[in-house]
Amino acid sequence: MTDLPRPPKRPCGSCPYRRDVPSGIWHPEEYAKLPPYDGETWEQPPGLFMCHQRDGCICGGWLQTHDTAHLLALRLHRVDDSAFNYTSNVPTFPSGAAAAAHGLANVVTPDTDALRLIAGLQKKRRVG
Repeated sequence: MTDLPRPPKRPCGSCPYRRDVPSGIWHPEEYAKLPPYDGETWEQPPGLFMCHQRDGCICGGWLQTHDTAHLLALRLHRVDDSAFNYTSNVPTFPSGAAAAAHGLANVVTPDTDALRLIAGLQKKRRVG
């Protein structure tokens, strides 16, 4: 067992990269963090993109969406080897820009599904 950051078995249920997560559940600042990882390796943020729900876990959607061979953060940080060939059966957007566009589309007026997920996240954060 390693103490290095590792990905989950699948992206969390509120992952901003997941295609099946309702639009508008995260603050616009969170969606703004996604597109910079689409850039050339040298242009990308140097930090790992960590899961919004699982402490110490690398975001599975981030790993699945972006080419791990070109993620600057994976070159700069020691992580569990499982991060480099990460896949899951959860559909994700083809890029950070596409995920951000989806997430921002209803950020001002989230639909019922988004409001339900937001309430669940708020409850989880109050309890945890």
